[in-house]
Amino acid sequence: MPLYMDVHSLGEAVTMDDVAKAHAADLQTQAAYDVQYLRYWVDEPGGRIFCLVDAPDPDTANRVHREAHGLVADEIHLVKEGV
Repeated sequence: MPLYMDVHSLGEAVTMDDVAKAHAADLQTQAAYDVQYLRYWVDEPGGRIFCLVDAPDPDTANRVHREAHGLVADEIHLVKEGV
């Protein structure tokens, strides 16, 4: 399946704890859509979140976010993992 990096730009600071809760909600929702959220990174003061996701397509990846917690990505990029 394709690998995507999504970017959430919240416009205000965010805490690692809040993002962890949203990620947990993604994990509870993802199986119904054949999606796997793998990792995430947080720029707390900048209010940006980056999620690495294995999904059939960008829309399905965002559907999981929407259903899990309502915070959809502003950008989604197709990526390939390097070593």
